Amino acid sequence: MAVHAHPDDESSKGAATTAKYAAEGDDVLVVTLTGGERGSILNPAMDIPGVLDRIEEVRREEMAEAAKALGVRQHWLGFRDSGLPEGDPPPPLPEGSFALVPLDEATEALVRLVREFRPHVMTTYDENGGYPHPDHIMCHKVSVAAFEAAGDPERFPDAGEPWTPLKLYYDHGFSLQRLLTFADEYEKIGDPFPMQEFLDRIRAAAAERGDIMTRVTTQIECAKYFPQRDDALRAHATQIDPNGAFFAIPLEMQQRLWPTEEFELARTRVRTEIPEHDLFAGIREADETATTAVEDES
Repeated sequence: MAVHAHPDDESSKGAATTAKYAAEGDDVLVVTLTGGERGSILNPAMDIPGVLDRIEEVRREEMAEAAKALGVRQHWLGFRDSGLPEGDPPPPLPEGSFALVPLDEATEALVRLVREFRPHVMTTYDENGGYPHPDHIMCHKVSVAAFEAAGDPERFPDAGEPWTPLKLYYDHGFSLQRLLTFADEYEKIGDPFPMQEFLDRIRAAAAERGDIMTRVTTQIECAKYFPQRDDALRAHATQIDPNGAFFAIPLEMQQRLWPTEEFELARTRVRTEIPEHDLFAGIREADETATTAVEDES
């Protein structure tokens, strides 16, 4: 279960990993906490009459195409996008925004879905939300709370039969080390780095908090599924400019130089060894051990 704040987040964070597990036969559910109703139109080609007027419907259509590209199931949890407040100080969030919903209310909604879907693994954002959007930070809080509560029969007793997920991960997609790897390649071939502005921002953030790679415990080989990731990104046409930064580095270069997606194991109820190369590490082994024990008894 991959828990995300808005439609399009599932395509920019851990997307190739979800596509890989879905293609390998695992049941993968993307949970979208809000409808992305307050997202701006970031692709100039989509800033045309009639799109903003029906943005809620458009974002649902885009999400359906993205889920199809990734080969995953998707569920709307039904909360309302908070928008990204801008200003100094930032203005208050609109009434009814997801980030203002009582934590227990949002947690119960996700717990209900966890108990219905029964995931072994959950993924979400770290305490900074990946970046400090109020919905991303709330997504972190709700995901961690649901992971802890779903297996407890005393918590939210009306939200279904308890189910205990075994591992919780934070996805970490935008590391300084990854961008520097691509920048070094551009320097070797004598071309300007097309993501220099983004690199400068990530470098400044890393100087303040450290490179996120220091937190990574788990790298998933998924280069084969980068094309599906890109198709899913392009499906979010109001949010993703096909001529923008997400597509600035050639696919072949990405697959050759950095063929993985990165995660941090935040909670685990099974024994595993770090570094990992499988989100199900420790779970598959436990299943195999249990199966062997049953066969031996028979």
